[in-house]
Amino acid sequence: QVQLVESGGGLVQPGGSLRLSCAASGFTVQNYAIGWFRQAPGKEREGVSCISSGDNSTNYADSVKGRFTISRDNAKNTVYLQMNSLKLEDTAIYYCAADRLLFRQCMLSGRYKYWGQGTQVTVSS
Repeated sequence: QVQLVESGGGLVQPGGSLRLSCAASGFTVQNYAIGWFRQAPGKEREGVSCISSGDNSTNYADSVKGRFTISRDNAKNTVYLQMNSLKLEDTAIYYCAADRLLFRQCMLSGRYKYWGQGTQVTVSS
């Protein structure tokens, strides 16, 4: 049974950092594209970052480039999203997703079959 569990969210001040984790079970993350998405109240879900299967190619939304870093630990079967220099507008529920996708598809939420339950990130002073 495929399962994704996010953790690491919380309340942080602007400029602070958080590291989100996406722990996978029932499949090997190395063989799947993994995406991070977020949804703020009243807004559509948007792609934040993704990492391809195999060669670890990564992609980022323009709004987070240079601030967020996605990585994968195959030994722990976990994907991380390191978020630095957080801004008020980063406040959202963050979700990870997994599927067997081409790299060029991995920022497209509609392509993913497997989703975690989400973790809340709140950036506030």
